[in-house]
Amino acid sequence: MSEAVEQTAAAPGTPIDPAERRRVQRRTVLVLSTATVLAGFATGASLSVGALVLAELSGNDAISGLASAVFNGGAAIAGIPLARIAARRGRRSALVAGSAVAVAGAVVAILSAAIGSWPLFALGVAMLGVSSAVSLLARFAATDLALPENRARDLSFVVWSITVGAVVGPNLIGPGEAVGLGLGIPPLAGVFVFALAAQLLAALVNWIGLRPDPLLVSRLLPPETGSVATPARPAETAAVAASRTPGRDRDPAPPAPPSGPGARWLAILAIAMAQAIMVALMAMTPLHLMHHEGTPEIVGVTLSLHIAGMYALSPVFGTLASRLGRVPVISLGWVMLLASVAIAYAAGPSHLLVQLSLTLLGLGWSAVTVAGAALLTELTPSAERPRWQGRSDTIMSAAGAVAGALSGVAFALGDFSFLALLAGGLLALGAAASIPLGSRARGARSR
Repeated sequence: MSEAVEQTAAAPGTPIDPAERRRVQRRTVLVLSTATVLAGFATGASLSVGALVLAELSGNDAISGLASAVFNGGAAIAGIPLARIAARRGRRSALVAGSAVAVAGAVVAILSAAIGSWPLFALGVAMLGVSSAVSLLARFAATDLALPENRARDLSFVVWSITVGAVVGPNLIGPGEAVGLGLGIPPLAGVFVFALAAQLLAALVNWIGLRPDPLLVSRLLPPETGSVATPARPAETAAVAASRTPGRDRDPAPPAPPSGPGARWLAILAIAMAQAIMVALMAMTPLHLMHHEGTPEIVGVTLSLHIAGMYALSPVFGTLASRLGRVPVISLGWVMLLASVAIAYAAGPSHLLVQLSLTLLGLGWSAVTVAGAALLTELTPSAERPRWQGRSDTIMSAAGAVAGALSGVAFALGDFSFLALLAGGLLALGAAASIPLGSRARGARSR
């Protein structure tokens, strides 16, 4: 089937057997999830030690904020180019190309740490940040062949797959130090050896496993009906409506806001603000803990709890988004982010409060981004999805990059409480963007 499908992908609307579609979708989600598990090692390792290595190489705590900034900056720069590659050649080519750049970034990070150049190390982290863009692209790839009622679930399952690698990554500091000593580089930089191996394996899994390509197969499908991305079905007559069996003929997914560029930009803004809040607080957590008698092990546990919050419950939020609606789950995310910011503001030297705040930070981020990504997909006609998904990933990562850079400055000028106060302002902006989406969703239900 794989070769035949890809050879005829230039004929949109060609019928495809529903059973074959389900089979290819199951395989696609499994491959994407496996590769994403591996990619998570790079994310967890880079974010856990990047700030500490930069502080060590530069001797300046303010510069340490560049680790998250350049990591997210690399993802932002790669978002649209990877989306264009996907639109032209399919998801497989885009995912493998991104992983190749990340592999090169891990090499640069290791070599620059060996020679003691923090600018070159920052470049390596930026290139490794492309792995984040790959993970973002993978979650959208999981929606290409998914049935409308399963999109949020399949997307969230791929997001969940980051959990394993991302949670283990920060706890590789100890083994990484042994590797670093063996290679004659700063001990903390040894973690990037694990990131290098993980990215190589992720690229191999996607290259071999994504056959047929889900995006190319999706072009064989007829246009969707009854979704927000296509014209609505004609209004039912009273007789037809009365003939429906209660509980059996309802649409499987709750109604979403009507399609349109304005609604798409609002969804993108909400996702971007959640990313900015998450990166701003997470980026300075290692230094805050170390300034209050923390240890590398405490930093690793704290970031593991945070990353577990980001990914472990994503299938729960995906299921809730399918059953309750996308916007209610986004709103739930804002509530959890508000609780996180409030606890961070009051945490002071308490490691326990910081860990609680970071866990809630991850959970709130997960709710907003999972439901927001599913919403954006449904707001966009299928032919335009790669372009809008690329925009979303780029803006999301750029917001994280700016937040990461400014978080170091804010932390140097004030403290963790001051940084939490600034994050509260971003939260207000993101929540405000969600209000019109909620109003439109209620209007869609009433109609």
